[in-house]
Amino acid sequence: MIFLQATSAANGETVVGLGSLILAGGWLMIPLVILSAISIFIFFERFSMIRKATEPDNKFLNRIRDLIYEGKVDQAINACRNRRTPIARMIEKGISMLGRPTSEIHSAIENVGNLEVSRLESGLPFLATVAGGAPMIGFLGTVIGMVQAFMNLSQAGGSVDMSLLSSGIYTAMITTVAGLVVGIPAYFGYNFLVAKIEKLVFQMEANTMAFLDIINVDK
Repeated sequence: MIFLQATSAANGETVVGLGSLILAGGWLMIPLVILSAISIFIFFERFSMIRKATEPDNKFLNRIRDLIYEGKVDQAINACRNRRTPIARMIEKGISMLGRPTSEIHSAIENVGNLEVSRLESGLPFLATVAGGAPMIGFLGTVIGMVQAFMNLSQAGGSVDMSLLSSGIYTAMITTVAGLVVGIPAYFGYNFLVAKIEKLVFQMEANTMAFLDIINVDK
């Protein structure tokens, strides 16, 4: 639990809980909390999948090469299916097309690679949207809170009481902070995952070239 400590002249030190802060932020805190929960889920789910996809196996292509040279194409395909990674599925497609022109095999492997990358990128547009949208929601809360504060001030007539402004100021400040707290991690999380996928794409291209070299030597 996160607490905010404030000093009160009458009661000394007052501790305000996170729940109280969320309630003070108004109804705009609801979409921010929802966006935060979904973003966290997407990040860790995508991170886990990408990490599995990028697990190195330096002996994989060597096994595939040996099986192809020995004429054990079915065993090579089974080895790819057991691997269950984007690179293995690309190589499996290439093996299934042995005997065709190299250009056709290369094109087919690239098509499979594009589909694999598209699967890995699923959910990332949502993270990018949260990274830009959450601070905007917080800014909207700031505007609403300041409007509320000035409306309370105008209704009070000539007397100025800080308690009349407190609810509006709470909404303005808390929603701004909440929007940034949600948006900034989403932004860094999005770029982190994009960088991981780019690294995987490089590995996919390198393995594609290595596989094409294997079948060309075989010819």
